Amino acid sequence: MSFTAQDVAKLRAQTGVGMMECKKALTDANGDFEKAVVLLRERGLKAVDKKQGRIASEGLVASYIHMGGKIGVLVEVNCETDFVAKSDDFQALVKDIALHIAAAAPKYVREEEVDATELENEKEILRAQALNEGKPANIVERMIEGRINKYYEEICLMNQPFVKDPSKTIKDVLTEATLKIGEKISIRRFVRYVLGEGMEKRNDDLAAEVAKQMAGK
Repeated sequence: MSFTAQDVAKLRAQTGVGMMECKKALTDANGDFEKAVVLLRERGLKAVDKKQGRIASEGLVASYIHMGGKIGVLVEVNCETDFVAKSDDFQALVKDIALHIAAAAPKYVREEEVDATELENEKEILRAQALNEGKPANIVERMIEGRINKYYEEICLMNQPFVKDPSKTIKDVLTEATLKIGEKISIRRFVRYVLGEGMEKRNDDLAAEVAKQMAGK
């Protein structure tokens, strides 16, 4: 099956991978576009894994203030060079991450940062719930594992579905950005402030409000 220059351009536009890599993928896939996409994804994930050992000490500390000043976010996103840190693609990525944090309210960046005591308390709660539901003791632990994964989705930034595209996690978004930009990209830390947090006040759905604002952009 043959392919054209337009096919190469289309593949590049869809994947963000360089022209030569797209051409090679189409060649290896005998012109099959969908197979070429799969090949690029497989090769890209290997490339991302290789980049994880690199040092990413450049980047940006970005802020996001929700309309009306109800939520404020500071986030540090790292890359390998100052050149990339100043690029439009990287700055747009950091802005999206800050906005996501405002909307999704994660507590941690990644699973490894979850407080051990907090995690054990959550497991005990889930264990009690499963037993109260009458689940056999021999499958309770497997149920807990599945529910803990859901818990991670709620509190860990890297595990959360991206608010702009819930079919992807934030980890997926970083992987795609790493492939497109060509450098290791990582989220180091963030702080999220909510106006009047801890004080008695009206319970607004801030996540829905932020998502509504994003949809209007």
